[in-house]
This record gives sequence, structure tokens and C-alpha cells, in this order.
Amino acid sequence: MRYKPLPIGIDNFKQLIEQGYYYVDKTAFIKDLIDMKGAVNLFTRPRRFGKTLNMSMLQYFFEDMHTVKGEPIDNRGIFDGLGIMQAGEQYLSHMGVYPVITLTLKAGKQSTFESAYRQLIRQISMEFERHYYLLDTDMPDETRERYKSILGGHADRDVFKNSIQFLSKCLERYYGKKVILLIDEYDVPLENAFLCGFYDEMIDFIRALFESALKTNSSLDFAVITGCLRISKESIFTGMNNLTVISILNEQYDEYFGFKDDEVRKMCDDYGLSHKFEIFKSWYDGYSFGNADVYNPWSVIQFMFDLRANENCYAKAYWANTSSNSIVRELIGLADESVKAELELLIDGGTIEKPIHEDITYAEVYETMDNLWNFMFFTGYFRKVSERISENDIRYLTLRIPNREVRYIFYTKVTAWFQAKMKQRDMSRLHNAFIRKDVTVFEEELNDIMMETISSMDEHENYYHGLVAGLLTGIKGYITKSNREPGKGRCDLFVRPVSRRKEAFIVEFKVTEKLGELEAKTDEALAQIKDRNYEKELIDDNYSVISRYGIAFCGKECMVKLEEH
Repeated sequence: MRYKPLPIGIDNFKQLIEQGYYYVDKTAFIKDLIDMKGAVNLFTRPRRFGKTLNMSMLQYFFEDMHTVKGEPIDNRGIFDGLGIMQAGEQYLSHMGVYPVITLTLKAGKQSTFESAYRQLIRQISMEFERHYYLLDTDMPDETRERYKSILGGHADRDVFKNSIQFLSKCLERYYGKKVILLIDEYDVPLENAFLCGFYDEMIDFIRALFESALKTNSSLDFAVITGCLRISKESIFTGMNNLTVISILNEQYDEYFGFKDDEVRKMCDDYGLSHKFEIFKSWYDGYSFGNADVYNPWSVIQFMFDLRANENCYAKAYWANTSSNSIVRELIGLADESVKAELELLIDGGTIEKPIHEDITYAEVYETMDNLWNFMFFTGYFRKVSERISENDIRYLTLRIPNREVRYIFYTKVTAWFQAKMKQRDMSRLHNAFIRKDVTVFEEELNDIMMETISSMDEHENYYHGLVAGLLTGIKGYITKSNREPGKGRCDLFVRPVSRRKEAFIVEFKVTEKLGELEAKTDEALAQIKDRNYEKELIDDNYSVISRYGIAFCGKECMVKLEEH
């Protein structure tokens, strides 16, 4: 049986359909957009949830392309067999009859304002080039020269700030019909500018561009904008009373970004992998958009692609590197004891409750921890479990990590960031206490470090093992080895000196849920070292002086015992 290719990295709707890629039909989005058509519609969804493909679909449905490159183009055929074709003539009458301006701002992710600005005006110039046929029409000389200056990329900044409005007027004059404007990834240059230190300059340009294109543009029929986060009206959408924001909290359009349960189940059936459905569900489901429960489409397609090559491959976190987590990392830098406790609770499958508001600017993100939780919610790190309105009319959401993929990202990324913080700490006191067998100081240092990091209690001994192994790595003149298999089992750690005339150490860990059992667990760890003959490998390697550490953990507390050779 021949299976359709999976659309890895394909976000052009026409290419996807004409080249026979697998497509989950989201064309009902067009019907709802026509039914509920707002003047300016802003859709905010996490990265990699199908926004760009949907924008491409809208372009190919609405755009009148009969004069592009001087030859007729009919895109009606690419929608054959899709849901929108059954919607009725009141919807199909909108097909292929509008002038469309489409613009992506994702290229504005650059290290300086100058380079970001160049990339943005290049995108604008490319859209003017796409409508180059307008220069073949009768237009005033001044209009023609202005068009050419934007097309060539050498117009001044004020001209580019009004360029979308200008192109709209040119298109309306030619078609006798108002324009549909599609702007994709509008907030990418803003987030990047904030992180790179030129936010004010970028805000000034984007605000002026949007005001002329969306607020004072008499040639605009309607606009669709996509992004990851809503930037407050005061910052970008100044005075725009015609703006409709459709976030992940809205019930309208809730099923059009991401895959629904039945769509993923059908995909599994179509590729002969129905027995893998529960893995898809546990790893990539769990997002709550409005009333719809959706899967991460990017990760679903990536995992399906890997399964087609190897049915026994493991699921993994494909979404980990697709969106900027620089701001999320700042959460770690600002985390106090209560925030760390909340992170641990989330990683362990628990929930937290936070006030949520949709108006935010990047400049406000760091003002309160609540703003950072907001940012993380709207960018896909949490799902809404429930909500309530307080007596002061503040909206509170109960949040949890949506699935195994995001939990893995949380655990690996957040743990790595805490470990990076630990590397900046002076470890000499800990290291010296360990080598000199000063149990009191070693235990004190270890407890202090554990209070500064996070843990995941369902990782049990593995978490503590990794933490201590990392802390003891780097002792001058010593090598730390983990999980070797001498004797009758596997000891947790060897810390052996380069010189065999010095003392070597064996470390064994135990975990308990009761503080009162710590001492008994340390004794159990030391007994295990003896009973299973963990010293054998060191003795065989000519180490004659060997001491043993037993360390027991309970939450963020530990007890250390030592037995000398």
C-alpha cells in the first residue's frame, strides 16, 4: 500500500495539496471566518500549531489571481474534495474574487534593529513584486515612482510605514474591490527585539505600519493576523476598536489550529499504526483551546514520520526547539522558593492556580511573576484545567502541564538551567568536605544546594543520583563514574583518584518519603555496598584505601553517613 508523504516543513497550502501530501482538513475555518467576519481578526496560538498553513489556505481561497504574471490562474481545483466545497454557494461566491496582501514578519528575527528592519522591508518589497502587474496599469507618475521605490527597497522609513495602506489603495483601484490582508507571525520581531535590546525602535515601526494598514485603511475589507502572544492595544494596536482577538481561551475557531482526537486516530489508521494511538495521545494531546481538546500538529506529524521509518522508535519532544524559551528561562532566574515549589509540583503532574489576563507587552513580562506565568500559558506550556472569577472580577485559571512532551521539556530544560546555576556556585567547600570526609560540612552543603534547585519526586533515586554525580564531577585529581557493574550489582557512584595511592570512594543513594527513615536508609545504603561487593572493581584496579558514603534523601533534605576502610 502506498501512503501519502507527510508534510514535514510544508506550509504552502497549494504545494501541499498538489503534491499529494497528507492533509487534515481545516477548510471549515474559511466558512467560520466568512460567517463571523470581523474587521481585524488576531489569532494567537503557540508556535507550530498550523498558523502559517492556515494563512496560506486563506490566500489561495480568497485571492483573485487572474492577472498575476499575465495568465489566468484558477485555484478552485486545489479545494476539490475538501469540506469548504460542500458549504454552499454563499461561501463559494467568495472564492477567488479578492485582492489579497500577504505578509510574514518572521524574517524580522535578527540581532540588530538595522538587520531586522532590512528583512522586514524586504518582505514588503517582495509583496509589491508579487503585484508587479500593477505597474502595467495607468497610474499617476508620483504613484508609480513611489511604488518603484518600495519595490526596490530604497524608500525612506516613513514611506515603508505606510506601504501596506498604499498597496491596498493600488489594488482596490485596479480590482474595484477592497483588500484582504493576511499578516503571519506578527509578534516574532517584537519578541526578538525585546530580547536583543531594540524593542522601542521595533515597536515604533510596527505600530506605525499596523496603524496605517489596519486602522486608517479605507481600502481594507478585512484582515487576519496570527501570532503567539497578544501585544496590548497600548503597545501595537493603538486605538483599534475594530480588533477581534481570538486566543486559546476563545471558543470561536477553537478546532482549527491543532489536530483533534478523531483526526489523529484517523491518521494512525491511515498509516497502519492504530496500535500506536495511545502513545500519540499521552505525548502530544492535552492542549485546551476554547472547548476543543487538541494535539500539537507539528509533533504528531514528526512522530508519525519517524514511525514510518521505524515502528519501534520512541516518542520524543519534537517541540523542544521550535519556539523561543529565552523568556521562560528568565522565570528560573527570578524563581524564589515558592516558584520552585510550583515548578516541582507541575513536573510531578500537579496543578497551580494563576490570574490570567490577555493584555501584555514584552516590556511588562518581568514586572511580576504572574506575567511570566501568563506568557507561558499563552505560548503552550500549560493547559487550562478549570477557571473561576474572583470577587474582584479577576480571572483565575487552574493550570497543568498538558502532556509528556511538555513535561519532558520542562524537566530537561528547567533542570539544566538550575544545573547551570549550580556551576556558577563555588563548589570548593563541598568538594573539600567530601574528600576530607567531613560528613557534617558535606551534608550541610548538599542540603543547601538542594534548597536552591528543583526536583521531581517521581524521578525518585535517578534525580538525586544525577544531581550528586554532577556536583562531584570536577573534583581536582578525581574521576567520577556513574552506574558501573562490579560485584553483584550496580553501585551508584565511584569517585576515584587519578593516583592509586590516594583514597577512593563508593557512593550509594536511597530515597524515602518519611524524614524519620533517613538514618535507617543511610545504613541500608552502606550495607548494600558491602553485601554486593561493590569494592571489587576498585580493588582489582589496585586501589587499596576505599571509603563508603551512604546518602539518603527525603524531598529536599538528606542525611550522609560514612564508613571508612
